[in-house]
Amino acid sequence: MLLVNDAVYIRIEIIDTHQRLPLNLFGMPLGMAGLGGAWSAAATAVHAPTWPAEIFFGVSDALWLAFVITYLRGGLRTRGAFGDDLRHPMSGPFASVIPLVAVLLSAHYTAYSFTVFAWICGAAIVALAVVVAQLIAHWLSGAVDLRTIHPGYYIPAVAGPFIASIGLSTIGLRSLAIAAIGAGLFFWVAMTAIVAVRMLVGERLPDALRPAMTAFVAGTSTANLAWIIAHPGRVDQAQELMTGVLILMLLVQGALIGEYRTLTFNGGWWIFTFPLASTANYAIRWFSAVRPPGWSAYVWVALGCTTAFILFVAVRTIETTVRAREARRVA
Repeated sequence: MLLVNDAVYIRIEIIDTHQRLPLNLFGMPLGMAGLGGAWSAAATAVHAPTWPAEIFFGVSDALWLAFVITYLRGGLRTRGAFGDDLRHPMSGPFASVIPLVAVLLSAHYTAYSFTVFAWICGAAIVALAVVVAQLIAHWLSGAVDLRTIHPGYYIPAVAGPFIASIGLSTIGLRSLAIAAIGAGLFFWVAMTAIVAVRMLVGERLPDALRPAMTAFVAGTSTANLAWIIAHPGRVDQAQELMTGVLILMLLVQGALIGEYRTLTFNGGWWIFTFPLASTANYAIRWFSAVRPPGWSAYVWVALGCTTAFILFVAVRTIETTVRAREARRVA
């Protein structure tokens, strides 16, 4: 099974020799990396301690490595396994999260060994570009039914180029970073039209995929992050325009809170974490650049709320995993 539904909890240990790791589990290291990025931004903006960022990036490292090894171990037993996952109409877009997390992690660690991690970041960006290109080519071939499209398609086509831009800015390739923003902006407009049409005229999303509606925020927040990192200093008009779109997307998500509250906790909740963390990261950078009255307090509120929610999801994940193991042991 490639998607975690309402009846199945995250259980990493159930992956056997005949089953590949579900791609949506990579939302866990993605969320942790996003939270580490928010704390790194706060360390610069309000002199927050650096150790929380290192802990969250370290957890993301461990999860990403464990998941990649588990995924490869299962995939090597089946020829063309990754291609099959990539072409899956529901979970295929999540394949891009594997190199996407690698970009975020390597970009962070350039502060410790620039040359080594700059090369790793560059390789991860190339891998991300290849995966995204394969996904888009598959979609354009007409092999995807409109009814199977969901907001998660934003991740590779929209968030992918913007996160690649962040990595390119970090390693000093600003011209390529601007080019990546251009690609992201194109698909931001294109995917918004496609996904909006599907959501308006298609069937209701299954509960396991309803958290993916936050991908509208992930695409917008990463666009703002990519721009503000590529254009440090004073907030320009382009930044103000994109910030307005982000505020609108956040208001929409606020209106959907009542619907999200009806969802049973499961692995899909990790989809919430990266959009929230990337929004907090951008908010911290925006407050630091604009400096409205009381801006430092706003930074701490955004950081605190984001950290509390992601830690809540992590604790609930551990609890449900332990309960599932105990239930199997009793059975």
